[in-house]
Amino acid sequence: MDIDGKIKKEFIRFQRNEITESLVYSRLASIEKDSSNKEILLNIAADEVAHGKVFQKYTKESPIPNRWKIFKYYWLARFFGLTFALKLMESSESNAHKNYDRYASFPELLRLGREEEEHEKKLIGLINEERLEYMGSVVLGLNDALVEFTGALAGFTLALSDSKLIALTGSITGIAAALSMASSEYLSTKSEDSNDKHPVKAAIYTGFAYVVTVVALVLPFIICSNVLVALGIMLVAALIIIAIFNYYYSVAKSESFKKRFMEMAILSFGVATISFLIGYLLKKFTGIEV
Repeated sequence: MDIDGKIKKEFIRFQRNEITESLVYSRLASIEKDSSNKEILLNIAADEVAHGKVFQKYTKESPIPNRWKIFKYYWLARFFGLTFALKLMESSESNAHKNYDRYASFPELLRLGREEEEHEKKLIGLINEERLEYMGSVVLGLNDALVEFTGALAGFTLALSDSKLIALTGSITGIAAALSMASSEYLSTKSEDSNDKHPVKAAIYTGFAYVVTVVALVLPFIICSNVLVALGIMLVAALIIIAIFNYYYSVAKSESFKKRFMEMAILSFGVATISFLIGYLLKKFTGIEV
């Protein structure tokens, strides 16, 4: 079937996208250790190859795949996990199959688009990734660290008025709190009826998330001698951590980024403001100067 130049150009774009995604899934399958996940990825890759051949019947071309896209999603999967990379790719506007319904005169494309979207979502939903099983533990560590520790450092800022002392006090408090949170998560997970999570791993995820947050929030007080400037940098760092984590969480769990971000930011900054005022009032009324 002959098609005009404009449609052919669009079909070549669709074809290139199908070829590219087939190679993305193949690359991800090559690094996936879980045999079930590997099989799912190879199945999706095979489907993408078949879809590319449908377009080739119309275009009579063999476009070069998007190497940058393959590179990007490969390394996103390496650093942030398989589910995050796949769901980000799935939600990307570059996914051409979302535009297939514009071509009602090509019934094969309409069928192909529906099948691909439904099939990919179903298969991606079957993927089992350990880091997502422990996402609740990471959320616990981050939430507690951000809410509790931004408040503690804000309170220390006016109560102590010395950046190095604040950093030292904050570090001791933070490490102790991280160990406490990790222990609590261990006991909590161990007492649950479900065996989906290993108690030790859950404790490590919680403690690690807490410690990373503590280091990021204490660092401004180590590198900056002006306590108010350090406090401002710390609050910006907290906001960045909240944004990065909630973006990751919203993509991996298919939830609203805005809602989670606003909720976590308001809690953290609200507690920090109250703690700052408490530190100021305690210092004023006790008359204690450090």
